[in-house]
Amino acid sequence: MSKTPATATSKAKAGAASTPQAVLFDAYGTLFDVYSVALLAEQLFPGQGQALSLLWRDKQIEYTRLVTTCNDGAHYRPFWELTRAALTFAIKKLAPHADSTGARAEFDAKVEQLMNQYRSLSAFPENREVLQTLQAQGVPTGILSNGDVAMLTLALKSSGLHPFVDHIISVDAVKKYKTHPAAYALGESTLGLPASQILFVSSNGWDALGATWHGYQTLWVNRSNQPFEELGTQPTRIGTSLRDVLGFFPVSP
Repeated sequence: MSKTPATATSKAKAGAASTPQAVLFDAYGTLFDVYSVALLAEQLFPGQGQALSLLWRDKQIEYTRLVTTCNDGAHYRPFWELTRAALTFAIKKLAPHADSTGARAEFDAKVEQLMNQYRSLSAFPENREVLQTLQAQGVPTGILSNGDVAMLTLALKSSGLHPFVDHIISVDAVKKYKTHPAAYALGESTLGLPASQILFVSSNGWDALGATWHGYQTLWVNRSNQPFEELGTQPTRIGTSLRDVLGFFPVSP
């Protein structure tokens, strides 16, 4: 069984943390590659595929923060709706004439194609191995995500990962997106454990930071060699793939 990967960089705080009793994963960007839509985006909007995928993601996250912080969440909308709104914005910005008079039907059709692609994003290749190993070790697992339950369930089923995840936790239950404390608290209430006994895994630096501030043990999966957020707090550990989760669960000789 896997030992701690050499690529994992320990960022443990003073005093060794206890072995987590459960693992929560972020979904989008962590289990599922949000930029895997770029290929289809390039086919639909030649020369703009990569830029479109990046802007789509940035605007999607911006919208989650906007509807959470403005008027104490009075403007909340489900993640699927925000994802569509973000895509529409990104297309209009990068292809400003795409929805011009006479082209609206084609515009709508392209939006639908990309949204359908988002329903079944590519999963990172190491996911199954890691989730199966955790299941074999008896470690409870879950997803704690901005995505709504229908989105997450379909993504898990289409990727074949559904049998290896015990809990699907959506912030839709509290109508507050991460990094709101109410969103992170859902993990504790679902698992019946304090945050300090749960490992939270995300490839999004802002998410790893928010979870760390909430009190979780954290692993930031830094797949693209990016700097971490410069706000004075580090995650418990930094790794380069989901396999680094297994380093938190040493195997007895």
